[in-house]
Amino acid sequence: MATPPSSDSRPPVLYLSHGAPPLADDATWTRELASWSGAFIKPKQILMVSAHWENAPVTVSSTTGAPLVYDFWGFPQKYYEVTYDAPAAPELAESVARLLGTPDTPIYQDTSRGLDHGAYVPLVEMFPDADVPVLQMSMPTLDPRELFELGRKLAPLRDEGTLVVGSGFTTHNLSWFNPVADSPAPSPSVEFDHWAAETMASGDLDALFDFIHKAPAAHEAHPRTEHWAPLYVALGAANPDGAASATSRTSIDGFWHGLSKRSWQLD
Repeated sequence: MATPPSSDSRPPVLYLSHGAPPLADDATWTRELASWSGAFIKPKQILMVSAHWENAPVTVSSTTGAPLVYDFWGFPQKYYEVTYDAPAAPELAESVARLLGTPDTPIYQDTSRGLDHGAYVPLVEMFPDADVPVLQMSMPTLDPRELFELGRKLAPLRDEGTLVVGSGFTTHNLSWFNPVADSPAPSPSVEFDHWAAETMASGDLDALFDFIHKAPAAHEAHPRTEHWAPLYVALGAANPDGAASATSRTSIDGFWHGLSKRSWQLD
């Protein structure tokens, strides 16, 4: 389900379910991602916040062309041969440092860190020409409110033409992963997905912050919360006034081998 074009001259903010490397073999999902990126203004640059990079203090990736991080195992060799040579984004790294850094909490840069699969797997489908500069930023915590505040500080990046993307998975219990074609998603995955869709649509930030107690099957959907956490950076970047003033819409829905791939655009 593709999002209609945005009338805002700034890039939107996204939270997307990124999938594992075999996402590239899913014709439906790859088509949905490609259609989605074609429905809004092409960004000047992209800031990716992936579930697969937790580091405190906040750290940004290389701006000198470090190779991709193949942070997975047990897959066929072809998935380790994927490349995504997007331009470096040194100006974006400077902007992130300016917005987030203080004398007491400087922003670090890991010059050896390239994009991990939470970043490049969806970007290969959304921006296949690899012609948009990309920077990845770590999550210094998994606390929803702290990540939301981090996102609020990053909101001015949109005025610079930056697409801010939180990359996770709407449900992420790998014990549910079932590659058998047409098998139904587990009931807890469906229940959490339904709650997430309704709560995002209503803009109930308090419920989202307290999802672990408010959402059905929250502990089952997220035995560890790192794949849900990037949503809060996205919410903050889209709502710098601290209220749910941005328009949220589902851009992709459905399930992938039992896991909810629901993804949102915030304008």
